[in-house]
Amino acid sequence: MRAIVLVSNDLSTDRRVERTCSTLQKCGYEVLLVGRFRKNSMPMEPRLYPVRRLHLWFETQAMFYAELNIRFFFFLLFKSVDLIFVNDLDTLLAGYLVTSLRGKRLIYDSHEYFTEVPELQKNPFARKMWLAIEQWILPKLRDTITVNQAIADIYNKQYGIQMITVRNVPSQRVPLATPFLHLKSKKKVMLYQGALNRGRGLEWVIDAMPLLDNVVLWICGDGYLQDEIKQRVEERNVSDRVLFFGKIDIEHLEHYTRCADLGLCLLSNEGLNYYYSSPNRLFDFMRVGVPVLATDFPEIRNVVEKYHTGELIDHYEPAFLAQTIERMLQQWATMPDKAQRFHDAVEEFCWENEELHLLEVIQRN
Repeated sequence: MRAIVLVSNDLSTDRRVERTCSTLQKCGYEVLLVGRFRKNSMPMEPRLYPVRRLHLWFETQAMFYAELNIRFFFFLLFKSVDLIFVNDLDTLLAGYLVTSLRGKRLIYDSHEYFTEVPELQKNPFARKMWLAIEQWILPKLRDTITVNQAIADIYNKQYGIQMITVRNVPSQRVPLATPFLHLKSKKKVMLYQGALNRGRGLEWVIDAMPLLDNVVLWICGDGYLQDEIKQRVEERNVSDRVLFFGKIDIEHLEHYTRCADLGLCLLSNEGLNYYYSSPNRLFDFMRVGVPVLATDFPEIRNVVEKYHTGELIDHYEPAFLAQTIERMLQQWATMPDKAQRFHDAVEEFCWENEELHLLEVIQRN
């Protein structure tokens, strides 16, 4: 059996897709992973399955998505395949058309509440187009999954489907990485890892940095707001305490995560996608025993409050934020039951548990 997995990103930092491909292999599929290549794409580390990254003419906006789906459509049309596994709404159209024409099986994985992302909130026409595709195709699908129960409930109610929750959490069985020695810091380390896009709370933290002593902020990731964030760092005169590491591939990111004293998972309420999100970094911090300072949104609260692995806040004035950060760094340095809290949390929030739900979907007749 052959499975083709479609993704709109460049594959280098997508852990969920990597886990999906491994699970498909466990089910006996020969897997081909297909994404795109960008000008700033990092080299791919060897995988246990073939990978192809398409070179596209357009990088962003409507022309990119049109070209992507056209290229995917013709790529799939004559390929030997039994299952097409599409990730997110921006790859669904090509996958659905090909599986409908060829009588093949389709699995849809929604990594987020796509039509509610901040970028589409600012572009009503584009949102209307994506929503039309979603409303046309989703009610016709049997095999659908998403990243948390809140988003699954919305889709199930809206389209009368039975979307399964498969959370995007790390594996327990993979050995923990040893932090790179050159990353050791004499100061306390706050870490942000993820895209430098709208609504990720970095502006709030940077504004609080002048009020913090003996603390550095590490930023692992890139995005369209990178230059704006760097400028803000310079304006606040904290360039010596804010380090930009750029995009880190999935094989090496944990080396940085394990160096942190406090993880950041702050979001602004810019649409339901953020409000109902369960960010990957929340679970990455948990796995390596790093407490998290997070926004008090429903799915984030469900994770952090259950095992008390951090603190939730809902306002971000610089003085308040600085006081909260300093207090957390002091408290967690001597937290007596810290190890047990994270051990219990990782026992539940691990890929070994979530993979069972994915296997259920893949192995349906």
